[in-house]
Amino acid sequence: MIGAGFGGLAAAIRLRARGYRVTVVEKLDAAGGRASVFRQDGFTFDAGPTILTAPFLLEELWQLCGRQMQDDLTLQPVSPFYRIRFDDGSSFDCSGNPDAMRREISRLSPADLDGYERFMRLSEVTCRVGFEQLGAEPFNSLADMARIAPDLIRLGGYQSVYRLVSRFIKNEKLRIVCSFHPLLIGGNPFTASAIYTLIPYLERRWGVHFAMGGTGEVVRGLVNLIEAQGSTMRYDAEVSRITVAGNRVQGVQLVSGETISADIVVSNADAAWTYAKLLPPASRRRWTDRKLRRARYSMSLFVWHFGTDHRYEDIAHHTILLGPRYRELLADIFKRKLLAKDFSLYLHRPTATDPSLAPPGCDAFYVLSPVPNLAGATDWQTAAEPYRAAIEAHLSATVLPDLRRHVVTSKLITPLDFQNRLCAWQGAAFGLEPVLRQSAWFRPHNRSEDIKGLYLVGAGTHPGAGVPGVLSSAKVLDRVVPHAAAR
Repeated sequence: MIGAGFGGLAAAIRLRARGYRVTVVEKLDAAGGRASVFRQDGFTFDAGPTILTAPFLLEELWQLCGRQMQDDLTLQPVSPFYRIRFDDGSSFDCSGNPDAMRREISRLSPADLDGYERFMRLSEVTCRVGFEQLGAEPFNSLADMARIAPDLIRLGGYQSVYRLVSRFIKNEKLRIVCSFHPLLIGGNPFTASAIYTLIPYLERRWGVHFAMGGTGEVVRGLVNLIEAQGSTMRYDAEVSRITVAGNRVQGVQLVSGETISADIVVSNADAAWTYAKLLPPASRRRWTDRKLRRARYSMSLFVWHFGTDHRYEDIAHHTILLGPRYRELLADIFKRKLLAKDFSLYLHRPTATDPSLAPPGCDAFYVLSPVPNLAGATDWQTAAEPYRAAIEAHLSATVLPDLRRHVVTSKLITPLDFQNRLCAWQGAAFGLEPVLRQSAWFRPHNRSEDIKGLYLVGAGTHPGAGVPGVLSSAKVLDRVVPHAAAR
């Protein structure tokens, strides 16, 4: 198993439960990948995902090991799911309570209430088809794609999320409320397939949760399951190449020169990185260097983690602060690859739910800004601090008064960290961009098209990014990897 992110950890548990001896090799000094944790000056910070939905996918992993998740991990429902603050200072609370949502919509745009209800009915159907039925189904052939084409057309999947939402809703603010979700998985609402309108209903059905102690507690729990199964975790063990003989894997070679033989190799590394950096061109007929260069990759992220010596009690757990532009800003990020002077932000305050993540009387935060990936020309070595200072000034002027005076610890993550630390192609935080032509069969398959014994999990393969998608990619292996007893 290459990589100890959520996909690799979940796959390790599933494969051990099906009879395989499993070794997980991880480049970093701890598990987690994008979900790693760091501690600084008494604060605990999650580096990556903070929104947990569809918790049954985690519960299944504990059950495979004969245990109950609630014995090791506490998931706390978060409400509201998000507080969306518009540039004019008005706000909208997204929640899973249908009555509360109707009240919010009636306050913002009462004429859109009926359209919203019809949109949510479509979101429910799309979730049942796109996530519940197909999320863990492999797409190994064009026939698999053809099988879902009627549903895809019926649900409007050939349209963008924003365009489909606009069929039901007229108020621009409410259109944003109902269309921003692809950004959570690396997509542009104006180009992402409308199949991703499944997310609002997914959140309503299973809720939005936070792991007490931080997302790192989920990682710790999964590692404990793996070790209790008798599998091996190896850290500071970077893979330099996947060894291949003919068209079949033989194992992996580490940067240290050590070779590990294996009948099956599962890569939780970035899919483009796996094909371009870990496999020789001669072994790749589909994912050639040319195809990888021409693919579309998600945006990257600029993340500022900071702690304050003051508690901002009126700030929700999840706040989205929208800038003056929506469509135009996203075009700068995804199409023009320009770092704009304005921004939209996601502000995470985990101490709203779990005060133990900061010293008494303090708050832990991270603020995330979607930014162009490294295909753009931004020099992050010089741009990072001015960009952070601009974000700090904006937060101080809007929702966190006197912020500069209260910051007591700070850490930055830029697109360079995604590339250099996490081996993300072009520093893209979510792998391939989730557009229709890079979804399902068009995405790198969970079972390699070219190399026998090679499998892929994680954000870059089917079904895509986000914690539910990544955990589902590991579940797909139950369908495509033969049981160990059958080998």
